[in-house]
Amino acid sequence: MSDSGMSTDRPAASGLARLAPDLRLGFENLRLHKLRSLLTMLGMIFGVAAVVSMLSIGAGAQQHVLAFIENLGVRNLIVEAREANDDQEFRKMREVSPGLTFRDVRLIEANLRDITAVSPRKRFTPSAMLPKPGGEIPLVYGVLPAYQSLGNLRMAAGRFFDETEAERAAPVCVLGESVAGNFFGGRSAVGRFVKVHEQWFRVIGVAGPQLSAPADIAGVPTEDRNNLIYVPLASVILRLEDNKSRIRDEIDAIYVQLASADLSSGAASIVRGLLDASHKRAGDFSVSVPALLLAEQQRTRRIFEMVMVAIASISLLVGGIGIMNIMLASVLERTREIGVRRAVGARRVEIIRQFLMEATLISCAGGVIGILVGFGLSELVAYFAGWTTIITPTSVLLAFSVSLTVGLVFGVYPARTAAHLDPVEALRYE
Repeated sequence: MSDSGMSTDRPAASGLARLAPDLRLGFENLRLHKLRSLLTMLGMIFGVAAVVSMLSIGAGAQQHVLAFIENLGVRNLIVEAREANDDQEFRKMREVSPGLTFRDVRLIEANLRDITAVSPRKRFTPSAMLPKPGGEIPLVYGVLPAYQSLGNLRMAAGRFFDETEAERAAPVCVLGESVAGNFFGGRSAVGRFVKVHEQWFRVIGVAGPQLSAPADIAGVPTEDRNNLIYVPLASVILRLEDNKSRIRDEIDAIYVQLASADLSSGAASIVRGLLDASHKRAGDFSVSVPALLLAEQQRTRRIFEMVMVAIASISLLVGGIGIMNIMLASVLERTREIGVRRAVGARRVEIIRQFLMEATLISCAGGVIGILVGFGLSELVAYFAGWTTIITPTSVLLAFSVSLTVGLVFGVYPARTAAHLDPVEALRYE
């Protein structure tokens, strides 16, 4: 047993012993030519830094979009009304379609299977509020209690309104995080009152922080989801509606939650077909499927990463060519040294290993420095541009692996050139 263990350890030990002189010679040569070594590394440094920083910017930009889409609910379907730009366009649309109505809600519920929750939405834009908001006036969302699940609302304080309050159009409300801060500062909002036009609402809860859409995504409106006030749907219709609201749809959105995200694509087709038929193809609504949006964004992210890596790899390729050029120059410069080593018994494989070790050291050092530079660049972008950047272990490993591979590949030819020098001619070289 002990003999077996010793025989297993010897090859490993002897392998390290053979590499140690090459490693020492490599470090010595790089130390003697500091400036040349640094200039050779520049291509690798910039290439690796570009890979790391570009992927960090892309990952940061995509994270917010993906998190927002997930927050919409990957099991949800969202039907949004397309409001007319003016009265004339609105009247023309209404000659064909009644717009989104409660009838559409009942139609969807009757024809769609595996529904776990549904909530219509009536959006109301106040012109006067108390307390006076410090910034933009918040929107009022009239929804059903099921919206808490549909909208992934987590309560920071208090509770959401229940079915009883929704049925009797109770004057209660739930504030978004920003609204609570603007109205009441650091004080507790629960139990206080908010006046919308002439109607007072008692605050029964405050929603936790919500992600907002960074841009208009496939029909999803760009709104600050923290600057919303949630009230029972009947309360908006009975307590806040006025004559102006008659030029709008009966409701302006329908949220549908399915039993599984796998059902979303087929369910969306059914909903489009039902509403196209009932609206006579007026084109006054859109259907958003967060699950499909999420999959599309993930595909976009992968394509973006591939393109960024391809672009940054050009710098690594240039760096590899630089390593090959410098190593070829080093072969010519050290021809006599190679001849002496060959004359005293060094084999070709040992000469190849020596020059490959030097190329590897250059690429590894350039890779490590490039990673540090990439970290710095991503931090600078985050600081000055205000973007979110995320450096992932995958991007670091990918950049370093490519750097190491490029160094090895472009170091092979100079190493073989050095190994195949004729010892006699090398000794006579001046």
